Amino acid sequence: VLRLSPDGYDASRLDRPAALLRAGGLVAFPTETVYGLGASRNAPGAVERLLQVRRSPAEKLLTLHVANVQAALAQAPKPVPPLARRLMTRFWPGPLTIVFPGPDGRGIGIRCPAHRIAADLLARAGVPVVLPSANRSGDPPAVSAAEVLKAFEGEIDWVIDGGPCRYGKPSSVVRVRPGGWDLLREGAIPKALIAELAY
Repeated sequence: VLRLSPDGYDASRLDRPAALLRAGGLVAFPTETVYGLGASRNAPGAVERLLQVRRSPAEKLLTLHVANVQAALAQAPKPVPPLARRLMTRFWPGPLTIVFPGPDGRGIGIRCPAHRIAADLLARAGVPVVLPSANRSGDPPAVSAAEVLKAFEGEIDWVIDGGPCRYGKPSSVVRVRPGGWDLLREGAIPKALIAELAY
């Protein structure tokens, strides 16, 4: 367990968990919404281990978390729809997951969290990180490091304790499609606020 104050810390302390993420380890860390359990999309076996630890179905859709908008644009399928760009400008960094249209029909969910620890860790890891909430499938998401440890102690490699999460509820999830959008989950951002930008 690495305890950091989100108001001030030496970012180099995140080098070891960042290296562990690159190597395929599982690292839990805070965002402004809930704690997430991260794994590198590039490391062999890491995503499979993540799903096994969470007891998630193999077909579960996983959201990529990125350090900044530039990293998101590098991962998003092209072209990026104008609505997605407006949502990114208004709500990122922040508690909104955008599902971009993709060639497979399922798309790709991406979020840029507004939490210093999360952004610093993701930047230092330098790899695409999938980050579902840090809980067993079907259980409420963890909003503190203590809840993460209660669920996973002995099964994951690192927990970064950044204190309680600001919102304590998941991100809102919007699927952007040609000609419109769908709210897949109303979370920290109300539907009405999203709709203001959508028309």
